Amino acid sequence: MITLDQVRSFVAVAEELHFGRAAERLRMTQPPLSRQIQKLEKAVGAQLLERDNRRVALTGAGAAFLDEAYRMLNLVESAGDLARRVDAGAAGVVRLGFTAVSAISILGPLLRRLTVEVPDVEVRLSERVTLAQVDGIRHGEIDIGLARPPFDTELLSSRVISREPLMAVLPQGHRLAELDRPLTPQDFEGEPVIGYHPQQSRYFHELSVRFLANAHPRIEQRVHQVLTAMLLVSADRGVGFVPVSASSLHVEGVVFRPIEHGGGDTRLDKDPERPVELHAIWARGSVSPVVRRVLDAIIEMNR
Repeated sequence: MITLDQVRSFVAVAEELHFGRAAERLRMTQPPLSRQIQKLEKAVGAQLLERDNRRVALTGAGAAFLDEAYRMLNLVESAGDLARRVDAGAAGVVRLGFTAVSAISILGPLLRRLTVEVPDVEVRLSERVTLAQVDGIRHGEIDIGLARPPFDTELLSSRVISREPLMAVLPQGHRLAELDRPLTPQDFEGEPVIGYHPQQSRYFHELSVRFLANAHPRIEQRVHQVLTAMLLVSADRGVGFVPVSASSLHVEGVVFRPIEHGGGDTRLDKDPERPVELHAIWARGSVSPVVRRVLDAIIEMNR
């Protein structure tokens, strides 16, 4: 078996072409150096050096082996450097889940920051609704999610990374679009509303139902995603409720209007005027250095 000590010994002799100088360079005596070369030649099955009392020279096999020896030592050094960078969180792979709307305000700036700070970290993206992100973390398919509460805190750790108001999204020309004040629940009395699925989109379902608690709208459709709600509004199928950041999706044929207290509730929300929360979520317990590095970047960006 070839060892790295044998390879390093051979490279020193091949470069010095003198056992004495090579031994001095390696800070060892000549006899153990000669034994290393003999063991290497036996392992390779070929004579690598011609030596007598007057000279040392590379054989043809030795010259060929020297090129490979350089590659071998460079590979070992590169592997060690990579291992150190991974251990420091400066290299590796992070699998990041996100929702379409969370990508608007967070994803672009995050990826640009990581490219500058940790260019050797590969971020693999996976667009999923919150329930699918939680399932992905549970099954080891993603490392970090950008998702909406609630979460199972026995399985997941989470951190709020942004808060924003809820807004009404209306078809262009809708009567409520002409009002110059925040819209109240009573304004939606009898209106057709694009609602959210109570399981697949539980968070936005609960926010919109809570806001409309004292009104009596007609729920026309129940959708899973904010973008789908906006597209149905643009098709004049009803009105809806979306986070402010959704306006950046630039869906044609819709207008946005503020709603009373940003859709929040002073009794329930930590920030009543900005009740829509986005969380970073990850598996409870220890995480790898590279996942911790990306988590720190996400949290620092949104302080």
